[in-house]
Amino acid sequence: MYGVIALFDEKTEQIIKDIWRELSEKSISFYAEEIEDRRPHITIASYENLNYLEYSDHMELFYVDKSEIEITFQTLGTFLNSGTLFFSPTVTKELLEFHSQHHQYFKEFNDNPNSLYLPGKWIPHCTLANRLSTNKLSEAFHYCLTRNDTIHGKIKEVAIIEVTNKNIAPQIYSKVLKKSH
Repeated sequence: MYGVIALFDEKTEQIIKDIWRELSEKSISFYAEEIEDRRPHITIASYENLNYLEYSDHMELFYVDKSEIEITFQTLGTFLNSGTLFFSPTVTKELLEFHSQHHQYFKEFNDNPNSLYLPGKWIPHCTLANRLSTNKLSEAFHYCLTRNDTIHGKIKEVAIIEVTNKNIAPQIYSKVLKKSH
């Protein structure tokens, strides 16, 4: 399985990594430790099978003139019956267009018509914790609710990850976006 993910600026990434570490230190969630070298991200697309060399060539062309996107996290949420806690970004026109244009350009690679990352189904989010019991989810929610204020950052990079097994999801390609002015 493969994922296309949006990665953040260093400051935003560090804030989320700090939350992951703190949740682990409090024995609430060990999400950050479940996958080697996990980075905070928003998943843009997923694929069961992918010729990632061909795909990365297309990404090189598609993202050559794409600029960084401002992103704001001010919502804490969960998916029903999932034990997942996440930050949800403010859904801006730029974020929706970024996602929609990606899927339009890469539609020939879509091998899962039921993917939750397709336009019209996508709920953009950055996972803070997952697979939590109801009690641990409540603890994580209460902790994160007062942990920090609104986070203002940028999506600065788009990457392909390969989920090879439960503990490894290496980044196999990335494209840095143009600096916004």
